[in-house]
Amino acid sequence: MDGFAGSLDDSISAASTSDVQDRLLALESRVQQQEDEITLLKAALADVLRRLAISEDHVTSVRKPVPSKGQPSLREAVSVSCITNGSGGNRKPSHTSSVSIARKETFSSAAKSGTEKKKEKPQGQREKKEDSHSNDQSPQIRASPSPQPSSQPLQIYRQTQESKNSTPTKRHKDVIINQAKMSTREKNSQGEYIKMFMRGRPITMFIPSDVDNYDDIRTEQPPEKLKLEWVYGYRGKDCRANVYLLPTGEMVYFIASVVVLFNYEERTQRHYLGHKDCVKCLAIHPDKIRIATGQIAGVDKDGRPLQPHVRVWDSVSLSTLQVIGLGTFERGVGCLSFSKADSGVYLCVIDDSNEHMLTVWDLQKKSKVAEIKTTNEVVLAVEFHPTDANTIITCGKSHIFFWTWSGNSLTRKQGIFGKYEKPKFVQCLAFLGNGDVLTGDSGGVLLIWSKTAVEPTPGKGPKGVYQISKQIKAHDGSVFTLCQMRNGMILTGGGKDRKIILWDHDLNPEREIEVPDQYGTIRAVAEGKEDQFLVGTSRNFILRGTCNDGFQIEVQGHTDELWGLATHPFRDLFLTCAQDRQVCMWNLAEHRLEWTRLVDEPGHCADFHPSGTVVAIGTHSGRWFVLDAETTDLVSIHTDGNEQLSVMRYSIDGIFLAVGSHDNFIYLYVVSENGRKYSRYGKCTGHSSYITHLDWSPDNKYIMSNSGDYEILYWDITQSCKLIRNRSECKDIDWTTYTCVLGFHVFGVWPEGSDGTDINALVRSHNRKVIAVADDFCKVHLFQYPCSKPKAPSHKYSAHSSHVTNVSFTHNDSHLISTGGKDMSIIQWKLVEKLSLPQNEIICDTTLTKAPISSTESVVLSNTPMPPPSQPLNETLEEESRVSNSPTLLENSLEQQTVELSEDHSEGRSEGGASEDLGEPICAELCSESQEEQGETTLPKDPQEPPPPVIT
Repeated sequence: MDGFAGSLDDSISAASTSDVQDRLLALESRVQQQEDEITLLKAALADVLRRLAISEDHVTSVRKPVPSKGQPSLREAVSVSCITNGSGGNRKPSHTSSVSIARKETFSSAAKSGTEKKKEKPQGQREKKEDSHSNDQSPQIRASPSPQPSSQPLQIYRQTQESKNSTPTKRHKDVIINQAKMSTREKNSQGEYIKMFMRGRPITMFIPSDVDNYDDIRTEQPPEKLKLEWVYGYRGKDCRANVYLLPTGEMVYFIASVVVLFNYEERTQRHYLGHKDCVKCLAIHPDKIRIATGQIAGVDKDGRPLQPHVRVWDSVSLSTLQVIGLGTFERGVGCLSFSKADSGVYLCVIDDSNEHMLTVWDLQKKSKVAEIKTTNEVVLAVEFHPTDANTIITCGKSHIFFWTWSGNSLTRKQGIFGKYEKPKFVQCLAFLGNGDVLTGDSGGVLLIWSKTAVEPTPGKGPKGVYQISKQIKAHDGSVFTLCQMRNGMILTGGGKDRKIILWDHDLNPEREIEVPDQYGTIRAVAEGKEDQFLVGTSRNFILRGTCNDGFQIEVQGHTDELWGLATHPFRDLFLTCAQDRQVCMWNLAEHRLEWTRLVDEPGHCADFHPSGTVVAIGTHSGRWFVLDAETTDLVSIHTDGNEQLSVMRYSIDGIFLAVGSHDNFIYLYVVSENGRKYSRYGKCTGHSSYITHLDWSPDNKYIMSNSGDYEILYWDITQSCKLIRNRSECKDIDWTTYTCVLGFHVFGVWPEGSDGTDINALVRSHNRKVIAVADDFCKVHLFQYPCSKPKAPSHKYSAHSSHVTNVSFTHNDSHLISTGGKDMSIIQWKLVEKLSLPQNEIICDTTLTKAPISSTESVVLSNTPMPPPSQPLNETLEEESRVSNSPTLLENSLEQQTVELSEDHSEGRSEGGASEDLGEPICAELCSESQEEQGETTLPKDPQEPPPPVIT
C-alpha cells in the first residue's frame, strides 16, 4: 500500500497539483455565488410577500388592482379555515403570514410514483414559486396548499360575482384560491363555484342552487359500513402448492391479500385479513391448526415500504400469533415450511432476494437461529425432513441442496445427478415412508434420493450423503407437484400432460386421471376427504374429485387484469369481463358462477339494459357486443373507432346507449326491441382526451362526462349531442347514476396530493346515501353522499392487493362488488347499518388510545425484539351450527380482547358466509394506513379470563 502511495505521489507534478487547487478554488467560488443567489432570492421573495401584504390595505378602494400590487389578501389566506371538514387539526398552526406561506404543508406523496416523484419535488416547488408571482388580478384568498412531487395538488376555489364589490372580510369568507396557481374569474360564470387543480389543470364545479350556504355543508363518515362477505377467485396462475384441506373441512387458499377458508359443503367462507399486500405462499403446521403465509414487498399510499414478512396465525380464531422477518426478507417470501420431526417448533423461509436467503426461525423463542445464502438461481421449494430434524432440503433451477443444520450454522451438500440427466428444474419434493426424498423435475422424471452412511467426522457426529437410488418416468412434460397422502401413497401432478397419477407404496402407478384442458395445467394437489383430492390449476380453478368420478369445480375466477363490472338492475346477479376475454355472470346470493362465455377480444366495460335481458360489453379494439343475459347468445355487434372503449351506459328507460371511447368521442345509439336493436343517433365531440366516465339525466336529455385530462363536460342530447358551453346551466341537473369521479357532489373523495389517477371508479348507491370509491392503493372507500367538501372522511377497507378497478352496488344496495386489477379478485361486501351493530364489535378507530395487546402475538426480527403488532383477538360467535366442536374454537369464539392499533403492522379477520346476522363483526380488519374499522367504544375485557395461549 505504501509503495502504491509513493508511486502515485511521484507521478503528480507540481503543475498538476496547482491545477487541482485552482479547480477547488473555482468550485468553492461557484458554490459561494450560488449561496449568495439563494439568499437574494429569499430576500426578494420576502419583499414580494411584504408588498402583497401592504397592497391588501388598498384592495377596497381599488376596483381593478394593478399588476404591481400583486395578489391581495394573500397574508390572511393561509390562516383562513377554508376547508371545514374536520381535518384542520392536522395542519401546523400559522403564526405569521410569511411563515404560513413559506412553510407550505405537504400532501402525502402517492405511492405509485416512488422515487421518481421525490426527484421531481424541487422542480415542483420552483414552479409554485414562479406561479405565485403571476399577474392574475382577481382579488381572491389563497387556501393553504401542499406541494405535490410530480403534480399540482388538489386545489379548492370558491368565487362569487358579488365578491367584486364585497368587503375584504366578506371576501375572505367566500373566496378561496390556491397558493400554487392563481385563479381567474370566468366572464360567463353564474353564481358560486368550486375550483380545484389537478396537474395544473383547473376544474370548475358550480354549486347547485339548493345549496344556500356552502360553508354550512358538513361531511361525516356514513353510518353504513362494509363487511367482507365473499371472495371470488384463486391465485394459481403464478403460485404452487397453495391449496390444502383443514381438519375442519375447510379449504385454505389465497387470492390478493386475503387467505380464504372455504367450507365447500356448507358453502361458507372465513377470511384471514392480516396481510396488506399479495400473499405468495402458504404452509400448514403439523398440528393442522396454525398456518404460515408469506407476502411480498410493497408500498403504501404515502410511499412507505411494506416489508415482506411471514404471518403465523390460528386458523380457528383467525388471530395472528407471530409476525416473522420484518426487515430481514427482501422483495418477498418465495416458499416456507414448518419442521416436522419436532412437531413444528421451527419455520424455514426462502426469500425472493438475489441470493435467495434461507432462514430458520424458532417459533418458541421468537428469534432467527440461522441464515445462509442458497443460490442465485430460482428456489422453488423448501422442506424440513420429517424424521431427521437437522436436515433441510431446497430445490429449484438445476439444483437440489441438502442442508445440515447445527445450532446457528447451515452447511450445504449439493445433490449429484451423476449418470442421470440433470434437469432444468427440480420442481417439487416429498418424502417416502422410509425417509427417502422424492423429487419431480421438469423432464417428467421422479427421482428417489437415499441417504448413504459415511464415516463420521471426529467431533461432528454421523453424516450421510443423499444419492439417487431410482429413476421413474412419470409424466410427459414436467412433474409440477407432489402430495404424500395419509396412507403413504403419492399423488403427482403433471404440467404438460395435465395428469394426476396415484402411486402405490412401491411407486407403481395405480390410477390416473387427466384434468380437462379448459382448466389449465396443474399447480397444486392436496389430499381431500376419503379418496378425494383437491387440484389448483394455472387458470385459477380449484377442482375437487377422484380418479374414478372426475372433477367438480369449487372455486374459479378470472386469469388476467379485471376492469369490467355491471350489476343486474333487479336480480342478485353481477357480470365481470377482463383481459382474459372471459365474460362471467355471478350469483351473489348463492356465491357461484351462473355462466361464462369467451368473447373474441378482451373486455373492459359493461352495462345491463334496464330490462335485464341483455348486457353490452365494450372491448379494447372499439368493438362492442350485446349478449343475452340468460342464454349468452350474441345479440348484436358494433364497432366505434379503433381504440379501447372505457364506458357503456344505458339511459334509465333503456332507449339510449352511450359508448365512451379512448378516441375522445361518446357514441350515442337508439335502442329498441328491448335492447336487441341498435341504430346510431349521434356523436358527442369536444373532449380533448379519452372518455373515462359518463352519466345520464333521468329525462335522457343530458349527459355528464369526464375525460383523462380531468374535464367535466355536459351534452344536450336533444340538440344533436351539442356541447353545453355554459356549464353553470347544468348545476341543478339530476343524474340517474353518479359514476363520474369529478363533480361538485363527489369531489371531496379525492385525496390530498392526488395526480388525477388515484381514483379509478366511483358509484353512488341507489338510495343516494353513500358513495363507494375504488382507488389505486388497494382500498375500497365508503363516503357519505353528497361529498362536497375536500378531505372528506371515509371508511376504508383492505382486501385487494392491486389497484381496485371498479365498484358497483347491487340493485337493492344490499351489497357492494369491487374488482381488482392485477390481483384478478372479485370481492363481495355486505352493506350494513352502523346502528345495528352489537356493542362487542371490533374496534379499529384510529382516534382511539392504543390499548394493551395480548401476548399471543409477537413480531420476530433478526436479533432485535420488536413491539408486537396490533391484533384483534375477538371472535364473535356467528351461528351455533358453524362453531366447530373443538373446545379451542368455542373458547376463542367467545373471548373478547381489546385491540391495539399499529401504524406499521396490523391484522384482521372476517368470518363470512351467507349469514344475514348483523351481530357479526363488520369488517374485522385493521389497516396499516388508518383503515376504517368498526365502532367507537372499546371492547370490555373479562379480567378473569386469560388470553388464549400460543399453540406450540
